Amino acid sequence: MRILRTPEERFADLPDFPYEPRYADVPDGLRMAYVEAGPADGEPVVLLHGEPSWSFLYRHVMPELAAAGLRAIAVDLVGFGRSDKPADQAEHTYARHVEWTRALLFDALELSRVTIVGQDWGGLIGLRVAAEHPESVARIVAANTGLPSGDIPMPEVWHQFRNAVLKAPVLDIARLVQAGCRTELSEEVRAAYDAPFPDESYKAGPRIMPSLVPITPDDPAAPANRAAWQVLTTLERPFLVAFSDGDPITGGMAPILLKSISGTSGLRHPVIKGAGHFLQEDAGAELGRQIAAFVTST
Repeated sequence: MRILRTPEERFADLPDFPYEPRYADVPDGLRMAYVEAGPADGEPVVLLHGEPSWSFLYRHVMPELAAAGLRAIAVDLVGFGRSDKPADQAEHTYARHVEWTRALLFDALELSRVTIVGQDWGGLIGLRVAAEHPESVARIVAANTGLPSGDIPMPEVWHQFRNAVLKAPVLDIARLVQAGCRTELSEEVRAAYDAPFPDESYKAGPRIMPSLVPITPDDPAAPANRAAWQVLTTLERPFLVAFSDGDPITGGMAPILLKSISGTSGLRHPVIKGAGHFLQEDAGAELGRQIAAFVTST
């Protein structure tokens, strides 16, 4: 595997992101990065980002969790942020991303009774990790995400996004993030989203991730996702659905999750107002407060 590692100087002067990076080794000779906030002995809340962002996305969520006495752990998925980046798109598979994340959380960090928060691809990975290792999971938060198995068609806007990512001569990471936000990102914030990718050779992860989403019933990841659905529908773990009111990509998943997953019963599920697909960017503090209230009350 040909591995690229973003030079640390690319991450200088990140706005509102003072957290020191930490690193751990995972399978295939890769190093994953993460940042933490809050007490080390607090209940762990793992924050998983999506495509094409990184842990910087959670910079307004983490202080709310820390203030509630929780240990917030924001992870950089392989291929993103400060984590190592396999240079060949073929090295990225759905199953590998699940295994890399599992290894970080449960082998390297030895977490238990963890609350998994997933948005976008962070949910596709996090929900699989939770379903396959329920003994280590206390709660789940789904925020603008889902668990596609290829049995239900994806919305047209998603296909447009997938094709744009595949065909763009230059993949404009900051522009993609901005397109999923209601608020206007500053130049400093846009630069922070571009920071992990010095040139096109570093972007194999962002390039391939849309193509790894199961969109047909015979997709290689479809059986594992169907099996995860079977576990999640009956799993006795509190499950919060915290979607925004303005996400055309995953908005239709909220009612499906609420109807299908038993762990959602008896909870108040917030709708985050005035936020787009990247609700952490548009309303991060509010999302953080909702997650903190959920964790501390269940």
